[in-house]
Amino acid sequence: MLCICILFCCKPVSFSQSAIGDSTKAIAIVTGTVRKKPLEKQYDVGNDKIFIYQKPKLFSFITKLPKDAAGIAVAPFRKKNLAPLLCIAGTTALLMLNDEAISEAVGQFSKNIHLSPDEKYKDVLNIKLGKTNTSLLKAPQNINTALYQLGQGFPSLLIGAGLYTYGKIHKDYRAINTASQLAEAFILMGVGTQLIKRITGRQSPSEAVDLDGSWHPFPSFKNYQNHTPVYDAFPSGHLATLMSTVTILADNYPEKKWIKPVGYSVIGLVGYSMINNKVHWASDYPLALALGYLCAKQVIKNNRRVAQTTSSGHRKATLSYTVNYTNGRLMPGVIYKF
Repeated sequence: MLCICILFCCKPVSFSQSAIGDSTKAIAIVTGTVRKKPLEKQYDVGNDKIFIYQKPKLFSFITKLPKDAAGIAVAPFRKKNLAPLLCIAGTTALLMLNDEAISEAVGQFSKNIHLSPDEKYKDVLNIKLGKTNTSLLKAPQNINTALYQLGQGFPSLLIGAGLYTYGKIHKDYRAINTASQLAEAFILMGVGTQLIKRITGRQSPSEAVDLDGSWHPFPSFKNYQNHTPVYDAFPSGHLATLMSTVTILADNYPEKKWIKPVGYSVIGLVGYSMINNKVHWASDYPLALALGYLCAKQVIKNNRRVAQTTSSGHRKATLSYTVNYTNGRLMPGVIYKF
């Protein structure tokens, strides 16, 4: 994970990774005073685009939660999102018809390649709380468990911590804002998927009585807590978190062309591992992926601005005309922005 953070932060040759504001000693003039520290920084990411990030605030990932949650909640009801919504519903329905066959095929293929579905961990760090030993860190003991653990949120938090540390050391607003976006998306996905799980109450394959898992909408809080696998299959929180993480990283670092292929490959492998260990059905995935993508886009929208540039790397110049009436005279003028 440390290597991943380094790959994000190191400067590429073909694109300007450093903030444009750093080279020009950007200043902000407010009420007649000059501040030496910039209130925002710009990053030329190529393709005639400049990303603009405001000076990050410590708890912005919390203060922006209500606005972003509201944006996610109303998104399905917008006309432009009708087609994607129908696609998600259709894909989910199609997969539900084949859930059992897919699970059996995955299980048979895993058996053929000797990929054990059993979850095996070794406690690395324990603390004693009263009379109970609590594991703080567990190491996976087989490949399927390692893949499954990639979707549990810790890798996303670790990448975010690495970006935040780098950003604070190098005063990199993009890195800090990306870390803040990851933290916010992690919270939103945790709350959002739990809410839907507790509404739908779908059985996991490991607990399934019916061939494709029965549904028990709105289980009681006690039943859900005591028999979680009976109710928490739909949708997959693991894939929702991974999709939001990959989307945020790819959108904030578009010059890092490896993020999407690596990220989507990891998502695919984690999805496979969760069918193999009978945690999820294939039909649990379309909504999870859509939620992760939607959440990431909403969070990015409220944490970054984009400006267009010419191919030379400068903002496009604009020319406009104006007429002002001053002291009884008409004063024509020209405004040139560059």
